[in-house]
Amino acid sequence: MNSARSDRAPSPMNGRQDWETRRKRKIADITQALSVDPVDVAMLRRMAISEGGLLTDELRRQVWPRLLNIPPHLLDQEPGKVERENDKDYNQVLLDVQRSLRRFPPGMPDEQREGLQEELIDIILRVLQRNPQLHYYQGYHDIVVTFLLVVGERLATVLVEKLSTHHLRDFMDPTMDNTKHILNYLMPIIEKVNPEVHDFMQQAEVGTVFALSWLITWFGHVLSDFRHVVRLYDFFLACHPLMPIYFAAVIVLHREDEVLDCECDMAMVHHLLSQIPQDLPYETLISRAGDLFVQFPPSELAREAAAHESMASSTFEDFELASTQQRPDAVLRRRRRQKQASPESSTASAVMTVARPSTARRFVRLAVMGLTVALGAAALAVVNTALEWAPKLDLFP
Repeated sequence: MNSARSDRAPSPMNGRQDWETRRKRKIADITQALSVDPVDVAMLRRMAISEGGLLTDELRRQVWPRLLNIPPHLLDQEPGKVERENDKDYNQVLLDVQRSLRRFPPGMPDEQREGLQEELIDIILRVLQRNPQLHYYQGYHDIVVTFLLVVGERLATVLVEKLSTHHLRDFMDPTMDNTKHILNYLMPIIEKVNPEVHDFMQQAEVGTVFALSWLITWFGHVLSDFRHVVRLYDFFLACHPLMPIYFAAVIVLHREDEVLDCECDMAMVHHLLSQIPQDLPYETLISRAGDLFVQFPPSELAREAAAHESMASSTFEDFELASTQQRPDAVLRRRRRQKQASPESSTASAVMTVARPSTARRFVRLAVMGLTVALGAAALAVVNTALEWAPKLDLFP
């Protein structure tokens, strides 16, 4: 009798109770990491990456600034006044914000939403006016509105400014050369994991433009459930600036059967990949993206990415991290070792087959986090690379 009972699948009630127990433990761990002096940033990164992310917006308001290494004294500063008159970006920002209605919670009163839209405009213009080297791009508002809804105008201004001069820096250049270069990491990642999907996409000549809006909005423009958006932001803020392109790769790989069943035609494959399913297994994909980042770090893929357009290889430099706390790649490596040591690892590895690195090969320590330098990810990976841009498309209908 006892044996038969033990063979039964766990009841939904037990599953919910187990998750609630783990949730409470995680909240306690995050609170503990925030309370020590100095703050345990490495622990906060682990919490942001692991299942469920940071769990609540209240915790995000406390943890996101730490993940971006923002000095505490900046968090209390009131945002300055914004001059809209004669601002070169105002008209475009206004148009983009006016058509961002679906980014606000359903059922929000019009008056409240309109007030938030005004704050959204002010945050964007404030950051651009303070940093004239930055150039507005269509889709930037999709990132800013996420921060606004989670942390409010004052804190969002500080976080977005730091993010814009670091993680998003490449997207805010006068040209899209660096953005194009980051997109060029997508196919080498796919080729490492699934050469068949890579070759099919190459034969279809679909390119990587389908993933542009994913990348430059951190998926905020294409995901309808705000919970999924902020979960990804937890992950991205805790990781290297190139992590969104790894996540884009695992989405394509997850849809292997759909891709290979599609007609090998550029328009057909582009249309398929452009439509992201809303029921993705996000936690599984986040874990896979972290694993791929550890197995195939940007420093290993950089030459292949630069050669994606049959261009000559560029010169690459490694940089030391300025802070020993800012090592998200170490967090990902540790998670991967733990999973490989667990009894379930052999089963989990069958879900996505990836060539394992030889034991003799050492993972290259990643160049630098955008948290500690004023250059973007692609600017650090490639120097003086001239890449042609794809035909102009209306990517944000």
